[in-house]
Amino acid sequence: MTTARTIPLTALAAAAALLLAACANPGPDQAPIAQTTAQQLDLAATPTASVDARWWTALGDAQLDALIAQALAGSPNLAMAHARTSRALALAQATQAASGPQAVLNTNAVRQRFSANGIYPAPLGGNVWNMGTVEADFSWTPDFFGQHAAEDEAALGQARAAQADAAAAEATLALQVARGYMGLARLLAQREVAERTLAQRQEIADLVRQRVSAGLDNHVDRTQADAALPDVRTQIEALDEQALLARRQIAVLTGQAPDALATLSPRLAALNLQAMPGTLGTDLLGRRPDVVAARWRVESATQGVKVARAEFYPDINLSAFVGFNALGLDNVLKSSSRQFGVVPALRLPLFDGGRLRAQLGGKRAELDTAIAQYNAAVLDAVKEAGDAIGSGQSLARQQTLQAETLAGTEKAFDLAQQRYRAGLGNYLMVLNAETQVLAQRRAAVDIRARQFDTYLALMKALGGGWTDDTAATQHAAAH
Repeated sequence: MTTARTIPLTALAAAAALLLAACANPGPDQAPIAQTTAQQLDLAATPTASVDARWWTALGDAQLDALIAQALAGSPNLAMAHARTSRALALAQATQAASGPQAVLNTNAVRQRFSANGIYPAPLGGNVWNMGTVEADFSWTPDFFGQHAAEDEAALGQARAAQADAAAAEATLALQVARGYMGLARLLAQREVAERTLAQRQEIADLVRQRVSAGLDNHVDRTQADAALPDVRTQIEALDEQALLARRQIAVLTGQAPDALATLSPRLAALNLQAMPGTLGTDLLGRRPDVVAARWRVESATQGVKVARAEFYPDINLSAFVGFNALGLDNVLKSSSRQFGVVPALRLPLFDGGRLRAQLGGKRAELDTAIAQYNAAVLDAVKEAGDAIGSGQSLARQQTLQAETLAGTEKAFDLAQQRYRAGLGNYLMVLNAETQVLAQRRAAVDIRARQFDTYLALMKALGGGWTDDTAATQHAAAH
């Protein structure tokens, strides 16, 4: 026997079933493309070596520390990145606020003359009257199908992605300043070698002239010796030009006038080269702000698909109003002027010509795009870190071999000097031996500079010491 209590429940269930059956059909679910996992990348189970958030201080140069601090404090690009974060957070807060109950108090006073030939008869028609309204409006849209929750999560995902993007911009800026600084140090070190090369070539040219005058060499030898001087001077001028451009770049990166660092002269030999980690762990992906940002965009796009699917289901809005309305301001607050009402509304999509399906298809495409971008970011992150580690290990071996070569040329140079002092050789042999030494010193400067550059690249590839603090954005959005 059917009880009086079960009849309304059965009717309610039947009504809900009819509503859902009448909705436009979203079609079958479609799985998005697969995300790349840490296991697919053969990363080690052990954690990657930790990186200090201010990794550049380990290089031991207070001037570099000050430049990076100034860049992080005054860069216009960073200011834009932080502004985008604030905007995304504000949008997330607005989205969350819109999904909750709303209450508005409306008041107005109107003085109006009613037409004598309109719909209002005398004494309203043809006279001027004051009207007043005091009314509170309430509205709420219950989230039966999770649409509002998905909208909130999608907006929050974008905010957290913007937060990670700002951190990635900071890491990139610190790297650019440090690389510019190292590049300038390399140019100045090369210039020192070039200056000694110029002096040496001048000595060779002077000695060849003396030998020509003594009949020991011919004019061809003299011409060749003289021709070497402009070539070295050209090299020095090119190094000066590159140093000028490097100083201007560093100045702009640090938010200064282009010529503010005209006397900046870092020394490569004064910098401390740090040891390179040898393995990459599965935690690498969580340390990279660009990878984390891409992951949050995937989450946002996933929620966007849920929002698009929820558009196929009924949307119920509950609203109500209560207040006073009267003709004549002295009557507004009288009990007889009160008014109230309840306005439930139902939106039920039936036939839309395929608009909702197209919208859902677009959101699915956006999700696939976000996943593809995440996969690319993951592969780039692992490649960058692996390349830096591999190059660092190779450069360490190159540096060892080159140091042996430099030591050999310096020994040969020393022996040539000893023979000259003992009267067993001429000074031209000494200068020729020094040519090999200077060539190896240039090579030593280049390898040392590449080692620093590889170290800087690895610091960025490992996330620049960043830790995922985007949960703070979620907390801020909720308040």
